[in-house]
Amino acid sequence: MNILSNLLSQPTQDSRPKRQRRGIEIKSPREIEIMRQSAKIVATVLKEISELVKPGMTTADLDAHAEKRIREMGATPSFKGYHGFPASICSSINNEVVHGIPSAKKVIRSGDVLKVDTGAFFQGFHGDSCITIAVEEVTPDAAKLIRVAEEALYKGIEQVKAGNYLMDIAGAIEDHVKGNGFAVVEDFTGHGVGRNLHEEPSVFNFRTREMPNVKLRAGMTLAIEPIVNAGSKHTRTLSDRWTAVTVDKSLSAQFEHTILVTQTGYEILTDRTKI
Repeated sequence: MNILSNLLSQPTQDSRPKRQRRGIEIKSPREIEIMRQSAKIVATVLKEISELVKPGMTTADLDAHAEKRIREMGATPSFKGYHGFPASICSSINNEVVHGIPSAKKVIRSGDVLKVDTGAFFQGFHGDSCITIAVEEVTPDAAKLIRVAEEALYKGIEQVKAGNYLMDIAGAIEDHVKGNGFAVVEDFTGHGVGRNLHEEPSVFNFRTREMPNVKLRAGMTLAIEPIVNAGSKHTRTLSDRWTAVTVDKSLSAQFEHTILVTQTGYEILTDRTKI
């Protein structure tokens, strides 16, 4: 889940304030094992949704499935109630960038570019991931946008290992997106994830001096999540105070994984291919 930067360090309703610390948390082996479980729940739900979605369904249908499955696996939805968010998934269609609210009135149609973002809170730790689904046949331009957004995520992930820096991730994502003629959304960032849904550090998808260029250490857990627009990088938020859309009505795509930094590289905790 992306969120505006001023909310990044705020705890979720399920977090335990007495255990909250300033700075970047390095997870212990026990905590990492729990995060593997929370992330597996998220990956399972997203894989199921990717296989379930079809024209005629509503985004409320997908939300109901996600909440049911998260709870069946012994977790609670990370997003539901988070700063007042009313659902268990964010479902954003076409020019909706992030934080789309599921609704029984939002019918999914063939050709849609559908973003589904969800999180699970299990035994004190969160997992967080997002996919973009091409609903049946999409246009060639939409297919390229989705492909480049997913490639950009993995370009960023490839830079993850102890001793590298956050800007290594950001630069790899930015170069791939811009090199393919698309724009990186700068209004939202990735983030640390663990005991809280949003923790330090902010994980930018573009080069910036706005935040310190943090050196990666083994045991960090990061949500890396590039958002890619076909047109302008700029967004605006609708009157529901959640749904962000492209200002020029161009399509948007997003992918996200929860990643563990290791001494030699990374582990993708929300890897759907291992479900």
